[in-house]
Amino acid sequence: MGGEGENTAVDLTAGDPADVENDNDRIITEEFKIWKKNTPFLYDIVMSHSLEWPSLTVQWLPDVSSLPDKDYETHKLILGTHTEQNEQNYLMIATVNLPKEDTEIDARKYDDERDEVGGFGGVDNKIEISVKLNHEGEVNRARYMPQNPFVIATKGPHADVCVFDVSRHPSVPANNTVRPEHRCTGHTKEGFGLAWNPHKEGGLLSGSEDMVVCYWDLKEAGKTVAATRQWKGHTAIVSDVAWHCSKPTLFGSVGDDKQLLIWDLDEAKDAPVFAVPNAHEREINCLAFAPHSEFLLATGSNDRTVALWDMRNLSQKLHSLEGHRGDVFQVQWCPLDETVLASCSSDRRVHVWDMARIGEEQDEEDREDGPPELLFIHGGHTARVEDFSWNPNMERTIASVSMDNVLQVWQVADNVFNEGNEDEEEPADDDLE
Repeated sequence: MGGEGENTAVDLTAGDPADVENDNDRIITEEFKIWKKNTPFLYDIVMSHSLEWPSLTVQWLPDVSSLPDKDYETHKLILGTHTEQNEQNYLMIATVNLPKEDTEIDARKYDDERDEVGGFGGVDNKIEISVKLNHEGEVNRARYMPQNPFVIATKGPHADVCVFDVSRHPSVPANNTVRPEHRCTGHTKEGFGLAWNPHKEGGLLSGSEDMVVCYWDLKEAGKTVAATRQWKGHTAIVSDVAWHCSKPTLFGSVGDDKQLLIWDLDEAKDAPVFAVPNAHEREINCLAFAPHSEFLLATGSNDRTVALWDMRNLSQKLHSLEGHRGDVFQVQWCPLDETVLASCSSDRRVHVWDMARIGEEQDEEDREDGPPELLFIHGGHTARVEDFSWNPNMERTIASVSMDNVLQVWQVADNVFNEGNEDEEEPADDDLE
């Protein structure tokens, strides 16, 4: 398994709170130093960018632009702000310059001045905020509509879901007015669950703290849009919602009631078609349907595990991915590798898993690093990782955001990702801390 280097586990449950906090800070600093020293062996690219405020959300946009005389291409990210007190919040678009596939990159050392590994072409300002739209309160979640990526839905500290068409707004706000194109009503509390239907333009799902799942059809909608449907099968906060990747009317929801519920938009009754009570031992925070399999889905929980499920038999989980040391906030399948998914956690880590490696034999030393399916641990964050996103246009590349205002864009080294191939040269153990 590739990862951060030495894992450090210390019991911080006893003692003076101030001492515990100091010890924790010391451990985090030491772990980060070890991670930074090992980055040249573990990554082809690492870029770290300090944001003015933390972002609770991140998502790659699908479009990429490039110029023939440049050795890089420009990707885009959706971000948000989580400001303090009366500071203005924003929905933001960032540009990220990444090397073209055939560009020679230098991953021999971590560049402290640039906060990166994988220097290429001397390109400055590799990550820049290019668009800012005023937003009411912090941006809990922001997701673009697949059929028109200029259209972005957001959830914040208020009950309504806001929908912005970025193409209709200036790149810098003229004043403090918040002007979404649509305001979607139906919830009574805030939340994080948000998902566009990949098969139907304008089909938007939301789950919130009011225990309700709402659906809107925005294709011919006006300024204020009432929910077309509401489902009330949960008995606690609805943490996340997600559409099935190949069945246009099927979707799932999870919540603090530990339930995994599967719904069908075509069903007249407002009842789930499948229900899994106690799908985890603790609250469930996220779910994702596999894009390359009509039966496979994953859920992440405060019980520190990611569970794999087969929709043909939801009476028991297929497998439990164990390795996180904190609540699992997000899970996403890799769009370019059908057996790979990733998860992020309050333990400051992003884990990359490979289903194809489940059950592989391990020696004692490998077992200490985690189960065989734990392909990689990203240890570059020094605070809880709120969200991450796989780049759909670049292999092995993820953007992740943490509560310490940091955005990181990183590409797992090819030889680490494809470890076990005879043609790949692996770093020697002596090279790693």
